[in-house]
Amino acid sequence: MNEAEIFKVLADPTRRAVFERLAQGEMTGTALREGFTISQPALSQHIAALRGAGLIRERREGRYVNYSVDPEGLLPLTDWLTRHRAFWPTRIDRLRTLLKEMDQ
Repeated sequence: MNEAEIFKVLADPTRRAVFERLAQGEMTGTALREGFTISQPALSQHIAALRGAGLIRERREGRYVNYSVDPEGLLPLTDWLTRHRAFWPTRIDRLRTLLKEMDQ
């Protein structure tokens, strides 16, 4: 999965909230749904999108499914941020210089 697809999956506020909640630790679908005003089928769709993007994983324990964040799923975003990290300081310095020139 590339970073654009991951950004697209995380663009949905409910999916982001599900992901953030799972970042606190592993939980079942029932526990995960607490506090959300969405149906179980809707939560399942969000979980499927996050799992498809490689952002979460599931672990079966008997008839229960436990979900957790898969840190490796964030590697494409980390790589993307690393590639663009060098870009911003130069741009910010140019903006700072321009603003100083405009003040004079």
